[in-house]
Amino acid sequence: MKLVEARVQNYRSIRDTGRFEIEKMKTILVGPNEAGKSAVLQALQQINPPADVKNFDALRDYPRDSYNEISSKNKDPKTVPVVTGWFELDDEEKQQIPDIYQGLQYEFTRYLDNHATHTFVGQPPIPTYSEVKSGFLRFAKHLDEQLGTSESSESLTEITKGLYDFSRLTKTVSTPILAWLESHEADFDEDNEKESERFKSLSAKLIFSEVQDRALKYANDRLPTLVLFNNYFRVRPNIHLGRLASRIEGDTLEDDWYDYGNKCLLSLLGFSARELSDFGAVAFDDNDDQDEFEEVRDKLDERKYQLNAASIKLTREIRSIWKPDPQKPEADRLRIEVDGQYMKLVVEDDLGVEIELDQRSEGFQWLVSFFTVFFAEAEEQHENAILLLDEPGMSLHALKQREFRHTLSRLAENNQTLFTTHSPFLIGPDELDIVRVVEMPDRLEGTKVHTTISSSDSAAILPLQEALGYDLASTLFSAKRNVVLEGLTDYWYLQASSELLNAFDGSGINENISLLPASNAGKVVYFATILHTNDMKVAALLDSDAAGDAAAEQETLIHLLGNNGILRTLDFMPDSSKVKRPEIEDLFRTTLLKIMRDEFGCDVVSDAQNQKGRPIVDLFEEKSSDFSKYKLAKAFVRWSRDNSFNKLTPNERNSVSQICANINKFLK
Repeated sequence: MKLVEARVQNYRSIRDTGRFEIEKMKTILVGPNEAGKSAVLQALQQINPPADVKNFDALRDYPRDSYNEISSKNKDPKTVPVVTGWFELDDEEKQQIPDIYQGLQYEFTRYLDNHATHTFVGQPPIPTYSEVKSGFLRFAKHLDEQLGTSESSESLTEITKGLYDFSRLTKTVSTPILAWLESHEADFDEDNEKESERFKSLSAKLIFSEVQDRALKYANDRLPTLVLFNNYFRVRPNIHLGRLASRIEGDTLEDDWYDYGNKCLLSLLGFSARELSDFGAVAFDDNDDQDEFEEVRDKLDERKYQLNAASIKLTREIRSIWKPDPQKPEADRLRIEVDGQYMKLVVEDDLGVEIELDQRSEGFQWLVSFFTVFFAEAEEQHENAILLLDEPGMSLHALKQREFRHTLSRLAENNQTLFTTHSPFLIGPDELDIVRVVEMPDRLEGTKVHTTISSSDSAAILPLQEALGYDLASTLFSAKRNVVLEGLTDYWYLQASSELLNAFDGSGINENISLLPASNAGKVVYFATILHTNDMKVAALLDSDAAGDAAAEQETLIHLLGNNGILRTLDFMPDSSKVKRPEIEDLFRTTLLKIMRDEFGCDVVSDAQNQKGRPIVDLFEEKSSDFSKYKLAKAFVRWSRDNSFNKLTPNERNSVSQICANINKFLK
């Protein structure tokens, strides 16, 4: 089950975030300090938190300046929604519920008093008594005629005397009526096809509520646990096992976070603190009892092997990020050792010298702690979990953060992941479609979450600008061959379709060619000039609208790239197309029409058929008041991840193939 949308209300700095989309793998929340990013994650966790997480507390969690609404009883915490999640079941889960629910989203809401409600969005309503009343009367009349008495009608009247036409056929209401119906199953004429169908129809309506309850219960049982990780936990390098065991057993931990990392380390080893402590007290007696000797030896060996396996696992993951010097391949090996009552975590350098973990850098300590906690949690109760990471890797160096970004992607393959960050190094240039901007325009309005990359606060989108700027700076003069595009949406369409073509036959854009989005058509010439003066090969892809024409006709651009280096969308439209000024979206006209209809409920298929000469974006803008080229391009990227090149139409496939071939040929 995947979380696909969420909304947080009435929580701390949050009045109402609005509904925002969640990616099926990784979602990034960016924004300035005090915008409410952490509050969003904390609220989301309460959809289905781990067992040890504290519940909502109206005194602490309701917006402070409005708390008098609660204290004066003008608002009841039972009626105050805090967090709502919309989930999609996977194909295997859908097979476990009736067909009528398989295409519906599962909606779950947690309220301020911590109770919850759930439903399938758009689920059929529970039938009312008025929908079955006449059917039952006719069936009872048929039974009376069959039996020669009025007993059936009389008993039905007695059972239903407290019902109104508007009464819902809930399980409580339906149970006695269903019992009456089933008790007469053998009495009616089974050769009477009309009454047989009536019997089946009435039975289905009576059990409808119970079937719906079972479907909801199944979805609720499959609800993922939402696990929040923050920067407070640490694995301590030296642990006194006996004292830790006593603190855990006596529930005398003054600070849950202080020992949390250590408890996770023990969990990863497969032992409790008490078990390891007792192992430390094991001693060989002087007698010659061979069985006792082997029992003690097995316990000590089990401990040793478990410690060794956990050490290897942690070392492998740490070194995937904290890459050792190729000249020192033995550096940074983690070793978990136990000596009597003391367990310590040390790092072995390339000389074989062991150094306690707390003598290494903050970044290295954080990575060790993160992987320890993650592996321990994942192997226990959080296999079906959504990971909520608050500012991960902030103590890592920028280059280590860029490597850690790939680790986050790897984690998201098995556990849907949301994380907050200020760092541009944790946002890839190809990940802007999975970014959500969090801002607080003012305290009265509270925290907002934007699915599109837009914000009234420049600080909110600063990490995105820096991520793009860093990637541009790092690739601008490293890639010898470049294609300059008008903007980010053009980049997404070309990148996604090229990847589909590469997966199909390998003829997509050469991997050594860099795609560089300018912020608009007017700036294409500046990018091209900078690249060209540094001896780089450059091509440009421009829409065939007015802005693209203006850019393509600049003498500087023509001089730099020549006619063959300036590619126009019109050149790649099918011969049958009547669109006179096509933009890049028109190259994927049919597919985008389906995406707009299926994902956004905006059906302009007939309009596009009747107005073949108009660019498709104009049709969308006319039909949908909240249309966004950004949202449409992002939807196409999502579509490309779930579909193959052959799912494009023949004309679309031909356009993509021609563009990629022309780019590869010009920049060979």
